[in-house]
Amino acid sequence: MYKVNDAVVYSSYGVCQIKSIEKRDFCGEDREYYVLQPVGDSKNTFYIPTSNSSLTEKMRGVCSKAEVEELISVMPDEGPIWIENDIQRKEAYKDIIDKGDRHDLVKLIKALYLHRKELEKSHKHLRSSDERFLHDAENMLYDEFAYALSIPREEVVPYICRTLGD
Repeated sequence: MYKVNDAVVYSSYGVCQIKSIEKRDFCGEDREYYVLQPVGDSKNTFYIPTSNSSLTEKMRGVCSKAEVEELISVMPDEGPIWIENDIQRKEAYKDIIDKGDRHDLVKLIKALYLHRKELEKSHKHLRSSDERFLHDAENMLYDEFAYALSIPREEVVPYICRTLGD
């Protein structure tokens, strides 16, 4: 169970802070909820029932600076996850976004980035669904990296490039 002030990654919404754990009556009965507020967005608040495992499974602790640096160091070795079939790719990428596994997010970003570069050679663009997956994956991963590294979000990609010597 998480505690007040813990930082968590919640689904594709990114890094949130647990502001409180409180009882609320949203459906006719008092239930205990995590009250999450996305970091850098004081306008949104999420109420996640502490007893609903399908929702709490979408929450995980934010990685440490050491974990970020380890993940960055293996990025060149991570193979991209490209699936030719559009329907299968959408299902697989949705599953990756839902699960939020950092290594799979890196592979997804890498696959879509490389595919975008290939398409640009013939003046084409990524499909809109692929753009959304890329956007969601980058937001999830880069927001978490920014939080763990205590740097602004826009500094994450330059930080990765410097670290990898690109």
